[in-house]
Amino acid sequence: MFTGIIEGVGTVRDIVREDAHARLTIAVPGEIRVDLGIGSSIAVNGVCLTIVAEAEDEVSFDAVYETMRKTSLGHLAVGDPVNLERALAASGRFDGHIVQGHVDVAGSIASIRQVENSYMIYVDVPRDIMRYIVRKGSVAVDGISLTVVDAEDKTFSVAIIPHTWECTNLNSKRAGDPVNIETDIIGKYAEKLLGNRFYDVAPVTVGGGEMMRQEQPSASRPRVMVETRED
Repeated sequence: MFTGIIEGVGTVRDIVREDAHARLTIAVPGEIRVDLGIGSSIAVNGVCLTIVAEAEDEVSFDAVYETMRKTSLGHLAVGDPVNLERALAASGRFDGHIVQGHVDVAGSIASIRQVENSYMIYVDVPRDIMRYIVRKGSVAVDGISLTVVDAEDKTFSVAIIPHTWECTNLNSKRAGDPVNIETDIIGKYAEKLLGNRFYDVAPVTVGGGEMMRQEQPSASRPRVMVETRED
């Protein structure tokens, strides 16, 4: 698990593409290399990958074809900067939000607008993804934990403070560039548990106004009954 707090920016050194997978080799800043080894998990632009080889200042990952196709990793080229975050230690600080490293979709940057020393980034995603993106909610963009400013039909916006702009790969992005999007897992679990059902509940007063009964009026759905006593 990750938190979306980027620890450093690496650089793609090599990409070897095979029929069913690709091997990515990335130069990693020294402060991140301290406790990494073969088998360690690290988020690369928000995609959870496992280290399969290492050298003095670089590590390599194998990414299957499906990962390369459905995320922005398939668009990487040698020299590109990538956001890096190690898996969260059990004793670590939880400064962002729950990020699994399981990308939902590769969105596209619609535009970037500078506002004084900060930036507003507008991102296009498929409409079915927008149901998990809400104003003031959390979203991971290329692995960065960000707060949603506005959420429209198929576009959402995020505000980027100077520190985030300078310490991530966002400062290299341009309109049209792909970015990995992972929505908040809490919304997905809530949707699953509710079964996508929304109940129309009608209040009925009984017992001389002392009791209030709310029941599901539709016979085609499970009956839902909630009783509360008025003071």
